[in-house]
This record gives sequence, C-alpha cells and structure tokens, in this order.
Amino acid sequence: MKSVCVFCGSRNGNNKLYTDAAYAFGKALAEQNLLLIYGGAKVGMMGAVADGALQNGGKAIGVLPVFFRKKEIAHAHLDELILVDSMHERKVKLIDMSDAFVALPGGFGTLDEISEVLTLSQLGKYKKPMGFLNTGGFYNHLLAFFGTMEKEAYITPNHLRLFHAEADPVQLISWLRQYSAPEVKRWIK
Repeated sequence: MKSVCVFCGSRNGNNKLYTDAAYAFGKALAEQNLLLIYGGAKVGMMGAVADGALQNGGKAIGVLPVFFRKKEIAHAHLDELILVDSMHERKVKLIDMSDAFVALPGGFGTLDEISEVLTLSQLGKYKKPMGFLNTGGFYNHLLAFFGTMEKEAYITPNHLRLFHAEADPVQLISWLRQYSAPEVKRWIK
C-alpha cells in the first residue's frame, strides 16, 4: 500500500473534533510515508487532511473538477493537482489512482464516493481496503444501517468485512495495511 484516497467534506462541520481528526489522519499518512490522494480543495475537511499531510513532510495529490478551480478552492501547496471535467471523472480518477480508501466525516459527496467503492468491492471488482474514520461516532448510524441491510439479506456477513470503522487514525491505517479481502460469493450466476 503506497497511497490512500480520502473522501471527506468540503465543509468543517459543527464540531472541531472532525477537522482535528482530519489533520491527524493526514499527519499519520505522512508519518507512515503514504501518499494522500483526495479531492484537491483547501477548504473544510479536505483542507485539514491535506494540511496534516503536507505540514508533516508528506505528499498529496488532488483531483479537482475545473469548475471548482474557478471558485479558487484548490489547495496551493499540493505535489500535484489534476484537473478533470466532471465530478464523475474525479471519482473515477481518485479510485483508479489509489491503493486504499478512507471516508472521513462529510456529506452526500463523501457518501457517494465511499458507496461506489463499497459497491465495486461487493461485486468483486476491487480487493482494496477501505475504512471509515469514525470520529466521535460520526458513522455509527450508517454502520447500524449496514447491519440492517445484512439482517434483511440485501448484503451478506462477508460484505460487512469489506471495510472497517475506527476512531484512531493510526489504528485505521494499520488495519488497511493488514487487510485481506474476504471471499464474496456471487448471488447471480
């Protein structure tokens, strides 16, 4: 594992705990010599995770749709900024460039991005590790809903092993490094 893609919000949210955790996650990536790949912005959680990596000797690559660059939200100190035409192209580029994925607190965009990776893993297209940085229990309700999906037989118990939720950045990175993809049996032949 050489790179970790972080999906997270372009807003800070109401709780400074989230931006502090984003910074700590970026710092942990830098300390473990892992390349940060993310959405390319200098604002919100995105800015905090990038600053955490860059201010602690790490490297970061951002992928930003051109229309956001006009709003001047691009992070100015990245090792590389890749401009794309659309949000869809951004998501594809982020996924293709990365060895692992982590969702930090965020909104609909964050949920869309990590859901795509979960779906591709469920379908057996990827065997890359993914996790949720569950700062302050931010993802508790979503994780409970995943349990409901399994209980109602829309996913299997093995699908719940495609990811890990952890509040501590270093422990989450350790889990990503040790990940072994579970066997996911196809229900459609």
